[in-house]
Amino acid sequence: MFARLLQGASVRLGALAAQLPSQCAVCRAWPAHPVCETCAGRFAQPVPRCRTCALPLPAGQMHCGACLRQPPPLDACFAAVAYAWPWTEGLARFKFHQDTGWARPLATLLRGTPWVEPALEQADRVLPMPLSRQRLAERGYNQALLLARVLAPEKTDATLLLRTRDTPPQRTLARAERLRSVHQAFAVEPLRAATLRGRRVVLVDDVMTSGASLHAAATALREAGAGHITALVVARTE
Repeated sequence: MFARLLQGASVRLGALAAQLPSQCAVCRAWPAHPVCETCAGRFAQPVPRCRTCALPLPAGQMHCGACLRQPPPLDACFAAVAYAWPWTEGLARFKFHQDTGWARPLATLLRGTPWVEPALEQADRVLPMPLSRQRLAERGYNQALLLARVLAPEKTDATLLLRTRDTPPQRTLARAERLRSVHQAFAVEPLRAATLRGRRVVLVDDVMTSGASLHAAATALREAGAGHITALVVARTE
């Protein structure tokens, strides 16, 4: 109980810190947001990406070969940046060190990515990727939910998509193991499944590695009748 109170206090302090002047984590400019506008512009230049898995592509191409051979359960997938410096440090602080002040600059970065704004405007529901109870208790908050609430507070629904069991951290597993670990790890709230039929859904997460978790969540949404599913992630490993 005491640990949860401390975690809650850390989250509130992080949110308060986001409203105060700070030093840019990249160039150390003061005063600035966690990432100043100059650095955001320099290190977040749009690059051509596959429309359904967000991997980088040569200019002029819409889909990668893998998605053409085996279309994923996502109708669209957009990433703001590559999972590389300087974003790795900020994402780690946001995700693992209770630095929730990163939620707003990261969400702003994502919202400024081509095609993201229309996806949010057209969405009926914006769903954060859920954490297991164990992971949520350890961390004290769901970073995907914080991002979603900044992106589209009036459309965010944190109780429709559920995580049914805990799984090992995806970054520690090979691709085949990732696919096995998240198989049937997500479900739609049974009493509310009808609200998804034919609807446009946006899934929000911080980092996409293999896409196994997003694909498993999208499969559960598709089985519940979702008509169109878009994934939005801050960073994509390449």
